[in-house]
Amino acid sequence: MRALVLCLFGLVTASPDLALAQMKLPSKAAPAPGGTEFRYFTAIDGLMNGNADVVLKETRQGSTVTAAVLDVCYPVEKGSDRKDRFVANLAVAGQNLSGSTQSLADKLPVTVNLARRPTGDSFEFRGRITIGQTVTEVTSTDNSDLSEKEFLDNQSTDDGITPAPKDFTEVSPESIGVRIKLDAALDFLKSLKGEAVEVGLNSLNISCDALRAGEQTINLTADPERSTALIAKARSTPGVVAAGWTTGSFEMDRTIRFAAADWRDGDKVNKDKIATTVSNVLSKTLAAKAAGKAWNANTGKLTLTLKRPSQIYPALGLTETVEVNALVSPDKPGASDRLMLWISNPVTTTADEGTGPKLQLSEGASGEEEGGEPEDDNGSVDGLAREFKAQRWDIDKAAWK
Repeated sequence: MRALVLCLFGLVTASPDLALAQMKLPSKAAPAPGGTEFRYFTAIDGLMNGNADVVLKETRQGSTVTAAVLDVCYPVEKGSDRKDRFVANLAVAGQNLSGSTQSLADKLPVTVNLARRPTGDSFEFRGRITIGQTVTEVTSTDNSDLSEKEFLDNQSTDDGITPAPKDFTEVSPESIGVRIKLDAALDFLKSLKGEAVEVGLNSLNISCDALRAGEQTINLTADPERSTALIAKARSTPGVVAAGWTTGSFEMDRTIRFAAADWRDGDKVNKDKIATTVSNVLSKTLAAKAAGKAWNANTGKLTLTLKRPSQIYPALGLTETVEVNALVSPDKPGASDRLMLWISNPVTTTADEGTGPKLQLSEGASGEEEGGEPEDDNGSVDGLAREFKAQRWDIDKAAWK
């Protein structure tokens, strides 16, 4: 079972009834007075059919356990992405640990009865945990414990949000992260209905890390022209802890930077001029004819479609459709006299677009491995750099050249 991230907040004095927002992670592990030591188990194998995210914190005097807190996060149903959690203070009677509480989300009664036994350098746990009407038998051997320092060293609180980046070389101008208190997340998400913004579906899942922190990070994608205003609006929303830019589409080796003056109408990017110029360059580098261009109103991404004869079996007269995405943005938040342009690797599909009956084609043989090398763009990024009189990113020096 993986080591937990943002695992346990304030378990020394935690009560099952404490609000999540009141729990705080210790800033550092300090030796406890009077010989008291805290030890952690972050993997009790087999608990909840192997699907539980577990932290058992023990307070010890020498080798004697004097108190314990069990924090378990688990799927509410088998295969479900929705999680519930309980935090139980356990009474210690010799090798027996027992306690009762209720789950934090569904308010189900929870009882814990475990027998703990040292086995050489590891520990064995046996017993049962009952949640509502569901009884889980626990048989877990060969469990190792961690010191408090080891436990805290394994924690991470980095959510990737950069509130004030100096430029867009390490974060993407269209990619936004909003960290918000759990009890405020629903109202914030409802406020985005009807807005020209896309919400990352995966970020709606409330993970065990989020349950323990009392906060979740919601990922948004918006046109770079609106991202600054959207971040400012998010920051003024009740319950928002942090908002800023995160990593997204921009890959620096496929990005160019150029003077903005010739590509703006007033303070707005001339998107029609950008799209036409990019399409013309790609027509040459990809040896294809422009077949369509469209800007996504939510994300600000440009999708270009080009077509060319397929060389797979020329006599069949098949057609290749090449699709490339692009995104244009200032090179940094706020006012700037330079723009950045990113283009994706081309994606090609082949079809019979001739008149009359069509030959039906499938892409790739059955069982073929996915995720191969990206298609060759035939120098498209270099071609764009010449056309826009732009700079390329030097990966080795981490600077524009």
